Amino acid sequence: MKVLNLRIRKGQLPKVRRASNSQPRNEACALVLNKNMHRLFWIVGTLVTVLSIVVASGSAQNQPRPKTPVPTPTPDPSQAEVINIRRVRLPITVTDKKGQFVSGLVANDFLVLEDKVPQKIDSFTSEENNNLPLYVGVLMDTSPSTSGKIKFEQESAMNFIQTVVRPRRDRVLFATFDHEVNLRQDFTDRLELLDKAVYGVKKTGEQTALYDAIWQFCDQKMRSAQGRRALVVITDGVDTYSRADINDAIDIAQRTETTIFAVSTKAGLSSTVVGVEAGTVKNKADKDLDRMCDESGGAAFFTGDMLSLERSFTKISKELRSQYLITYRPTNDKYDGSYRRVEVKLTSDRGNLKLRTKKGYKAVADAVRTGS
Repeated sequence: MKVLNLRIRKGQLPKVRRASNSQPRNEACALVLNKNMHRLFWIVGTLVTVLSIVVASGSAQNQPRPKTPVPTPTPDPSQAEVINIRRVRLPITVTDKKGQFVSGLVANDFLVLEDKVPQKIDSFTSEENNNLPLYVGVLMDTSPSTSGKIKFEQESAMNFIQTVVRPRRDRVLFATFDHEVNLRQDFTDRLELLDKAVYGVKKTGEQTALYDAIWQFCDQKMRSAQGRRALVVITDGVDTYSRADINDAIDIAQRTETTIFAVSTKAGLSSTVVGVEAGTVKNKADKDLDRMCDESGGAAFFTGDMLSLERSFTKISKELRSQYLITYRPTNDKYDGSYRRVEVKLTSDRGNLKLRTKKGYKAVADAVRTGS
């Protein structure tokens, strides 16, 4: 019989009783072999079990966790978000044949048309009761050609601000534009802060980014202003640096219901500025200013001296106080990006009265307001 030679470490298995002289040696060897085989099977079985658990665990981790169902809350009518259908707001200026502002009109005196379709007036505010706060952005051109005019522009702008601001009600921001657009003072009614910002302008820039300035402040500041909105732009030159163009400027002004007034100082203010021609002959840049203001419901003023500059600011201030305000809900309530032409007429013949308001707006979704 062949005897297996097994090497067993000390303490690995219990001691085997030595076979008695009456038992054959091969029985003792068989007993040891049997116990070793059982031990080997136990070790292999244990390893297989452990490997099975590891594989199963890895498979479970690779599978996505089931999502816990989120309970649907019961709607609370008192806390539901209210989305208002857009209402168009029209500041309207009415003047007679002498250019004087006309007062005393009522809602029935006005007819509002959108794409030639009559609209129902939702609210009407006369010039006497127009107590909505006024938000005015004053944007001053600091391009190279204004270097000899900055002092005059600063004085006139500050006089205008002092005239137009009603403390604790109206707000004014002041900014400059050249090759950069800089906010010098955000909306405030504190005249000392505005004075510091206006007279803090000491140098000019390199180019003229007029349309970028209008776009930026209409989009970022005027859009959220809770009142009547106007931009007053003091400039003397052609836009030479903007990424936006005149159509972009008109579009954003109309969509944010911002009226643009422009004061052109290209005539040189009494011809005291070297290199600037006196006179107010309109070139393409002047006509673009006219168009931009007219499309937004405002006006452009072309000054030839300090006196006319002061008169321009005074007239803008009076106009902002003399406007009627009409709101209506468009019968066409689709926000399809189309342009809506707006026209306001008087319902009765009142002589040679002129009405001025914005010419239209583009119906886009970003103009929708939410709230109660």
